[in-house]
Amino acid sequence: MSRTTLLHEGWTLRPEPGPQVPPEIAGVEVPATVPGCVHTDLLAAGLIPDPYLDDNENRLHWIGRTDWVYRTTFAWQPGDDADRVDLVCAGLDTVATVTLNGTEVGRTENQHRSYRFDIRSLLRPGENILAVRFDSPYRYAEAHRERLGDRPNAYPEPFHFIRKTACNFGWDWGPTVVTAGIWQEIGLHAWSTARLASVRPLVTVDGGVGRVALHVDVERAGDEPLTVRATVAGAAAEVTVPAGERAAVLTLTVPDPALWWPIGYGEQPLHDLDVTLHAADDHELDAASRRIGFRSLRLDTTPDAHGTPFTLHVNDVPVFVKGVNWIPDDAFPNRVTRARLAERFGQAVDANVNLLRIWGGGRYESDDFYELADTLGLLVQQDFLFACAAYPEEEPFRTEVEAEAREQVARLAGHPSLVLWTGNNENIWGWHDWDWQEPLADRTWGRGYYLELLPSVVGELDPTVPYWPSSPWSGTEERHPNDPAHGTMHIWDVWNDDDYTKYREYVPRFVAEFGYQGPPAYATLRRALSDEPLAHDSPGMAHHQKAADGDRKLQRGLDAHLPPPADFDDWHYYTQLNQARAIGLGVEHFRSHRPVCMGTIVWQLNDCWPVTSWAAVDGDGRRKPLWYALRRAYADRLLTVQPRDGGLALVAVNDTGRAWTGPTTVTRLTVTGEPRAKTSVDLDVPAYSSVVLALPAELARPDDARRELLVADAGDGAERALWFFAEDREIDWPTAEWEATVEPADDGQRIRVTARTVLRDLTLFPDRLDPSAQVDEALVTLLPGESTVFTVRAARPLDAAALTRRPVLRCVNM
Repeated sequence: MSRTTLLHEGWTLRPEPGPQVPPEIAGVEVPATVPGCVHTDLLAAGLIPDPYLDDNENRLHWIGRTDWVYRTTFAWQPGDDADRVDLVCAGLDTVATVTLNGTEVGRTENQHRSYRFDIRSLLRPGENILAVRFDSPYRYAEAHRERLGDRPNAYPEPFHFIRKTACNFGWDWGPTVVTAGIWQEIGLHAWSTARLASVRPLVTVDGGVGRVALHVDVERAGDEPLTVRATVAGAAAEVTVPAGERAAVLTLTVPDPALWWPIGYGEQPLHDLDVTLHAADDHELDAASRRIGFRSLRLDTTPDAHGTPFTLHVNDVPVFVKGVNWIPDDAFPNRVTRARLAERFGQAVDANVNLLRIWGGGRYESDDFYELADTLGLLVQQDFLFACAAYPEEEPFRTEVEAEAREQVARLAGHPSLVLWTGNNENIWGWHDWDWQEPLADRTWGRGYYLELLPSVVGELDPTVPYWPSSPWSGTEERHPNDPAHGTMHIWDVWNDDDYTKYREYVPRFVAEFGYQGPPAYATLRRALSDEPLAHDSPGMAHHQKAADGDRKLQRGLDAHLPPPADFDDWHYYTQLNQARAIGLGVEHFRSHRPVCMGTIVWQLNDCWPVTSWAAVDGDGRRKPLWYALRRAYADRLLTVQPRDGGLALVAVNDTGRAWTGPTTVTRLTVTGEPRAKTSVDLDVPAYSSVVLALPAELARPDDARRELLVADAGDGAERALWFFAEDREIDWPTAEWEATVEPADDGQRIRVTARTVLRDLTLFPDRLDPSAQVDEALVTLLPGESTVFTVRAARPLDAAALTRRPVLRCVNM
């Protein structure tokens, strides 16, 4: 039986000499954590400041221009009778030379793949010295740029000339922390005769019968016949691998398997798939286990009257994608634990999200990530790792890209959560619209990857999962890649140039990116910044705003919708509110056009550090008001008022498997609560569909737009829908008046607020009193006489008076 020994202890780290290395660090050797990276080791040793605080990032760029050496020792005894002893490196970041006892074992230049080196002949009795030298990523990338010729990209960094996490080099939401290190497991694997090199289950369901076509590759140290056995869900199969051969396929058939469903559509049963490899005398040589789910999957792009749809069908049920884009949850991946992923996934699930798109400037996500997604029923779209740049297709890059693609497609095969591979993020769009063609001339830019190499790899290794060449992509090179009528699109003119009400001008088939910025939670800002006082343009705030003209775009949004902020507290609340409203409006509009539009993927769920960004959950894991708006807009049953044909319509969207029926009232009333007109309609919305009901003129046309609103209430647990006839800055708001009580509760404190006047988007910010504090609800609009209850959980009881006044308790008309 094979044996694995992890080599995670006793590592040290030191810089190689160079003029860029600060004198206090030159020649210093510090303990190193493996898996880990240079930045976190230097931080743990107290040699650098935290790059996430203030503008410390700017003083640490030398790290990416330095060579680093990791070193450890381990014991080995010659009594081991294994045919092979391999050094297995699951992830080296990035340009590495590996030596054992002073002899070079191998070189690497790709963070996104694993490496295996036969070292048995180099091992010596007793102590062995293992070292990994990492060359400067900048020096490597810039040398290839010089050799191949520059190519356009979105940022002045050479991230497209190295197979490394692109956003390590900075992004419009992320810091520039170009690191290096042994970022995944490293260890010894001793084995004899043969080992399981790859286990690739292709799972299908057809006619109520589940099938697992199990593709097994073996690596041999000898030529004897082998046997592979496999079991899953009560089915078993075995196959002989004849002497000298290295691959086999087993088919396991499971009649009427329990189906795996996306969250909200059913359960997520998973089954243990156990695979063993046996020698000619039948003793076990190697084993592998994983969990799989049975589900059918189809991407419908059959042309229709509206263009080219983009609809995922799981188990023959069309799924409206309620998605969010996912970026690396930390710039230093060793800090992203399974528990941290579980917390973030919980936040996604609680916001009624059903799909995570892993963006192409990050990483192929971990086994922990996919196992959690499988368990929870979260669908996953995995980009291949190309983003916002023209990528060279010359060597060594083409070989490295194929190697990483083959490894990752095989690794992720069989995960029921994985429903789409995407060739890149925005690169085909960039070639069309971002002035790339002239500077590129006839140089390669990635087309051969996205339209030839990658689809062939997916088609060969996992044809059960659809492949889409790019995000966005309209289905053919004959169309503009961001055509809203065809395939997937990204909408960024809203954030960059236009008001968010422009979302209503689009009726896309599927929106794979759209977003609007807002600052992080107040407690996150106070932890990360030493600015006194805080201001939207104070030095720390300015450094933690990475988007081009970000503050100007935030101000443009405020000017269009909200009163002028009197101070930073106003600015912080209003910009967070505007972010929430922008995305809420977009999602509700797109969902109201089901089934023409069958998916929205909001940019973005998470952040990797404290920053003003498009995220719903900030870099410290705190939920922004956007998160609460997303939970409401992504509810399984959505009631929304939408402009239609010169008037207004009530749209009911039903994403459940049961019909939605019952009476709904729509009332036009003043902001002081006086009714002006009212009607009642009977909803009858079939499962997985929407219904549009035109509203009569007496409801759709106000007597005084500055003092009136519509309220639609289904009264069955669905959130009521509101429509204001004017922007907040134009509304004749009464001065906010309310009564509030604070009571202890088993789960924290409960704050009951009763409105004497209308309270628009009432929100509680308890993190201003205690960084640990969380609240269960936000953005609640109360009419006169109505009440709501907020539940606050914190490490200690919070001051009752402070909980019920500004700046902790806020509404627009306060």
